[in-house]
Amino acid sequence: MLKAVKVRIYPTDAQQVHLAQAFGCCRWVWNQSLAIMSQTYKQTGRGVSAMDMKKLLPVWKKEYEWLSECYSQCLQQSVLNLGTAFGNFFDGRTGYPTFKNRYGRQSIQYPANVKILGESEIKFPGKLGTMKAKIHRDCVGKLKTVTVSKMPDGRYYASLLFDDGTTKQESSSEGKAVGIDLGLIDFAVTSDGSKFNNPKHLKKHECNLKRKQRKLARKRDKTINKRRKAKLALAKVHSKISRVREDFLHKLSRKIVNENQVIVVEDLAVKNMVKNHNLAKSISDAGWGMFQTMLKYKAEQDGKIYLEISRFFPSSHLCNATLLPIPKMDLSVRSFLCPHCKVHHDRDVNAAINIRNEGLRILALGTSASALGGNVRPKRYGRKSTTAEAIADELGSQLRTA
Repeated sequence: MLKAVKVRIYPTDAQQVHLAQAFGCCRWVWNQSLAIMSQTYKQTGRGVSAMDMKKLLPVWKKEYEWLSECYSQCLQQSVLNLGTAFGNFFDGRTGYPTFKNRYGRQSIQYPANVKILGESEIKFPGKLGTMKAKIHRDCVGKLKTVTVSKMPDGRYYASLLFDDGTTKQESSSEGKAVGIDLGLIDFAVTSDGSKFNNPKHLKKHECNLKRKQRKLARKRDKTINKRRKAKLALAKVHSKISRVREDFLHKLSRKIVNENQVIVVEDLAVKNMVKNHNLAKSISDAGWGMFQTMLKYKAEQDGKIYLEISRFFPSSHLCNATLLPIPKMDLSVRSFLCPHCKVHHDRDVNAAINIRNEGLRILALGTSASALGGNVRPKRYGRKSTTAEAIADELGSQLRTA
């Protein structure tokens, strides 16, 4: 299996200068290749492969001598990554590749010839040499690629991709199953009644963030060093918020995966939900999509089952005991008395139980393998979730129509 470890690196002043040159060279190669591929397609209707673009690298090096300052394999990998980006675009997993600029996150990739020296050093090929690092995890397996990145706040990281030689564990449904209902008041509510409060990371740093943004807005001259310092200070606040959020999501997802064998969540359309301007900031701050991604890959690594049910399943509008519909309620109503079973239900716990039961039902049917009617074939290109297209037509589904 492939596993990645992200570590902090500490380049010297000379190494930072060399990395800045390498970032610029790889960025230029990416932009030049993207421009040629897009222009060729517009003129001829046919694309250019990444291998054909690699053949232009020696020509560019003769014309632009400064390209030779960068390690050759990093330039080649930049072109190959562009080919992968186009493949993801045609498979429907992402948008059309865009041009890169010198602002924001910068990265280069070393596909080979990188060595780890103990727990505090990484040796890179070419002029970069040996660099100090803080390797906090055991690096087991063969090192495949190393991606060096510089964040807007000035921190440097290296993502180490290892192949540990083990095979993927077979998934088993024998064990505890849990349904998770994601929200804004409580970040996650499980079917067993556990509630995890929403930390609201952005709100805690909102005053500091607003103050830094105002200082940056006052410095309009982009050539003055004071503006660069103000921009760096703002980036550090954003980085703090991002790292705290990521830490919370990692810990919570690990806890849920360790305690359960089957994990069921809703297939949320976060991109559509943030169109609500009243809740867009809170939804973006919660990080539901990142949380689901963490749950998925951690469950797959441990041989557990991660399942997403349809976002149109009425989990909040069904009684988990009788499976009968309940009257529509305002979002401010957090608990209700069921008119059918005369039991007082917590709205979020009731939804989580319905999510778990729907996931177990789909799992028992073989994940849409026993659907009646409809198109049960997967999409031609890559799917963004585990939800099948014909779940609503399955036998026993609450969404099934007569």
